[in-house]
Amino acid sequence: MNRAVTHQLRLFQINLVMIACALLTPITQAANDLHLDRFPGKVVLVDFWASWCVPCRQSFPWLNAMQAKYADHGLVVIGVNVDREQADAQRFLREVPAGFEIVYDPTGSLAAQYEVPGMPCSYVFDPDGKLIGRHIGFRNASRAEREAEIEKLLSAAKNDTRAHPQTN
Repeated sequence: MNRAVTHQLRLFQINLVMIACALLTPITQAANDLHLDRFPGKVVLVDFWASWCVPCRQSFPWLNAMQAKYADHGLVVIGVNVDREQADAQRFLREVPAGFEIVYDPTGSLAAQYEVPGMPCSYVFDPDGKLIGRHIGFRNASRAEREAEIEKLLSAAKNDTRAHPQTN
């Protein structure tokens, strides 16, 4: 095969994988399905996003990487979509797949509950469910600092296994 055909085949394969990920990403229909108490002893990162949000397109690869890297260490990432039309969220997810749970919040009730000031906005909870941090927007320059925050919480949770036995 010549180089151009090989390149096109590679792009086709990548697109198939991305479409499969988007189709397999679970979307919970109701915002009231978000219960952090389902994750005792876990560090939970809740990220509010919308299809029209340009920085969200940058944050999703990082969120996917964090979920993949730290899931076995006790991290749970949950995305909360605030689009009124679920079709907008699905279109976004076909283009930018999520490797984590997605909750659909078309009425904005969760966004109001969390007092979300802008998109994206993420909230980090420790293993006790206590809010540890809120991050408004997404900047590639902050990736290392945010990952260090996650690592610190996971390390503290690991060292405190008496109170929080790790569950999978």
